[in-house]
Amino acid sequence: MRALFSFGLIGALAVACASGRERSTVTTVSAGSGAPTSGAGAQGGGGSGGDEANASSSATGGASASSASSVAASSSSSSSASSSGSGMFICPQGALICDGNIAKICDGNGGFSMATDCAGGVCAPNLGCKTCTPGKAQCSGDTSILCSDDGTSQTTSFCDPLQGLSCSPMTGLCVGSCTPENLGQSYFGCDYFPTITNNQLLTNKVAEFAVAISNTTAFNVTATVTKGASTIKTAMLAPNSVQIVTMPWIPALDQQTTQMVVDGAYRLRTTRPVTVYQYNPLQYKTNSFSGFTYTNDASLLLPVNAWTGNYRVVARNHWAPSFSDYGGLYAVTAAEDGTQVTVTPSPTGGKVLAGAGIGSNGAGVVTLNSGDVLQVFTARGGGSPDTSDLTGTLITATKPVQVIGGHMCTNVPYNVPYCDHIEESMPPLETLATGYIVTAPLINPSSIKVRMVRVVATVDGTTLTYDPPQGGAPTQLGVAGSYIEIPLTAADFSIKASKPVLVAEYFTGQDQGGGSGDPAMTLAVATAQYRTSYLFHAPTNYDSNYVNIVAPTNATVTLDGMAVSNLKPIGGSGYGVARIQLSNAGDGNHNISANLPFGISVYGYGQYTSYWYPGGLNLTPLGL
Repeated sequence: MRALFSFGLIGALAVACASGRERSTVTTVSAGSGAPTSGAGAQGGGGSGGDEANASSSATGGASASSASSVAASSSSSSSASSSGSGMFICPQGALICDGNIAKICDGNGGFSMATDCAGGVCAPNLGCKTCTPGKAQCSGDTSILCSDDGTSQTTSFCDPLQGLSCSPMTGLCVGSCTPENLGQSYFGCDYFPTITNNQLLTNKVAEFAVAISNTTAFNVTATVTKGASTIKTAMLAPNSVQIVTMPWIPALDQQTTQMVVDGAYRLRTTRPVTVYQYNPLQYKTNSFSGFTYTNDASLLLPVNAWTGNYRVVARNHWAPSFSDYGGLYAVTAAEDGTQVTVTPSPTGGKVLAGAGIGSNGAGVVTLNSGDVLQVFTARGGGSPDTSDLTGTLITATKPVQVIGGHMCTNVPYNVPYCDHIEESMPPLETLATGYIVTAPLINPSSIKVRMVRVVATVDGTTLTYDPPQGGAPTQLGVAGSYIEIPLTAADFSIKASKPVLVAEYFTGQDQGGGSGDPAMTLAVATAQYRTSYLFHAPTNYDSNYVNIVAPTNATVTLDGMAVSNLKPIGGSGYGVARIQLSNAGDGNHNISANLPFGISVYGYGQYTSYWYPGGLNLTPLGL
């Protein structure tokens, strides 16, 4: 930028009234010149001599500003403007106007005390020389470039065609149903990172890693799966449908080694908002020689628009039978290059397999690029159950990340066969709440099976209450990252915490009773994040599938077009539960809605295997 100082009177601002209409011009006067003139024909006053000046010009960098309009804005907005006897208005001292790409400061006497050439930038009315025009956006191909409100910086947004986005030449902004403004924060999105977690004991690799994509819109949706720079496959989803998309196994993620795997995650993008569930693996039985898979789970994937940089892990104790060691785990996936991840161990998370920048004490800092996966495992801690447990570990990141917690294979309880793979996506800390309701699962259409309930503190000194009261259940959580567990309960109850908590539930092993199933893990959804509708998928190749519905007792709930009745009240919470077996006659897709917000969990059983996941949720930051 170049400052041009005037010596004597270098300019005058004129606003002339003619025929009852206000007009404004900028006239420039040079010392020793004759009378000033202007294109508007206004006669100068308050100074002698001058040259004709152009009243308007275009600013650079996509900005367009008229010096006449800038002057008018400055003059009309100031109550301290002076006037001469001839009706001329002079801009007040210190007012800043733009004359083309030159910023001028009025001296209050009809001239300017300073003029600055905004070379390489733009002149912004009332602000002066800036990098760009404040608040203005422009397109560069598929990229939107938006100037900050103060004009000092620019942000770029890629209008991804694989998410149905384009850059509007009218506004300079990305447009489409997948913009952040249209998506909000829930489990609906257009950008997901399916991530395989270690399921090393799945020897029957004929079974496939897969996602179920639910399209709840009235439009066709194109889904594209990539890995790094390679396109893996595309799929077309019909309106109001669910489609299964399979993906190859990634051997590096099946190693029980703490490591960072470059491009270890798949990326799934859709042209309209969808919901996504991942299955590890999808099938529980195959036509191969071994028949059953024996180790499965499923998880609700959270879209990138709901990610943050703050999480606590829920996993399970290291499991060390006499013949081997099986670790609890978490997997962190980045969406953006240069994401710095910091890991702080919980009271039970200080024994891990070291690697990739994570020490054996569970602490470390790792930098991930888009699609990279950091997978960390417990080391043996000793005891029965083993004391080493990643639950409560704090994950923070400089950019949004996805965190999945789980276990490669574990008994639940530790001494009841048989082990199974477990996993679930962690919700961001910002979305956690203080009120939850947990309900026991069916094991067959007429019988409930006991499960384990775990509550994890996110803040020091958290107290818990239960409705109805749960005899012997702990009521105090110590430091952030610590947890309590309620073992082998078939009760339905609400949990009220004094501060935000995470709540997990675990299926028990098949030998615990019921004749089918093995461990699986789900996370309870806070009542504050309930929704009024869900479209979900329950794989029909399992022997049986169920949904637990938790709704206000006065709600009207409809599942697949049929009214849901007989909600069983849960203490004095005002909520009730209905447990319903799902039909395997169709394609596994189900619609459920209500006139009031409610929650669902979806689960299924096969011989020595199972899955369990929350059917959906809002992910609104609650500020608790």
